[in-house]
Amino acid sequence: MIPRNRPVINERDIAQQAGVPLAAWRRRDAPGFRQRVPALFDSRARVYDEAQTHAYLNGQPIPPLPAEPHPDDLLNDEEAAALLGVTPSTVRAYASQNYLPRGTTVYSLRLWARHDIETRRDTPPRQGQGGGRPLGKGGPNKAHAYEGDSRLDIAAEALTASPDLPRTHLAAALAKQHGSSPRTWERLLAQAAHPTAQ
Repeated sequence: MIPRNRPVINERDIAQQAGVPLAAWRRRDAPGFRQRVPALFDSRARVYDEAQTHAYLNGQPIPPLPAEPHPDDLLNDEEAAALLGVTPSTVRAYASQNYLPRGTTVYSLRLWARHDIETRRDTPPRQGQGGGRPLGKGGPNKAHAYEGDSRLDIAAEALTASPDLPRTHLAAALAKQHGSSPRTWERLLAQAAHPTAQ
């Protein structure tokens, strides 16, 4: 978590401020630094609180991070997932599907404000967002999914013309000739063979 309004810094920028190449800093300085200044996330992309980093580099006491959560804290996918009770990949999917804001990127880390995650937790997808069918409205009153589909006539003619041909072969031929997938044509053939089935 990045506490609200706390600037962060990564190891490349720390090494640059220390005036040494990153590889040398990691080899020589990083072990001691990491013991005193914890990374804000347990991930490959290590970021640190800038105030804590500067205190360490200047030989000063390390200031503590705020202890209390704040709505403007920034959370990574794992922290957001823990709040939502889902997996980190679900958090990323929610962001892609607009169930969550897209988040912000800090040093290649995708992060979300705590208040956005808590809002999603307290208002799950599709509730109160205008999604779904209005109450009292029924679905379509079709006898079957392909009712009124002109391809049913083509399927019926094909069944009559080639009664001994396996349906999978017939479906493949119809798909090649008329488009759609062979699986769709298998369904159409099944419906054409039993038009009253529901």
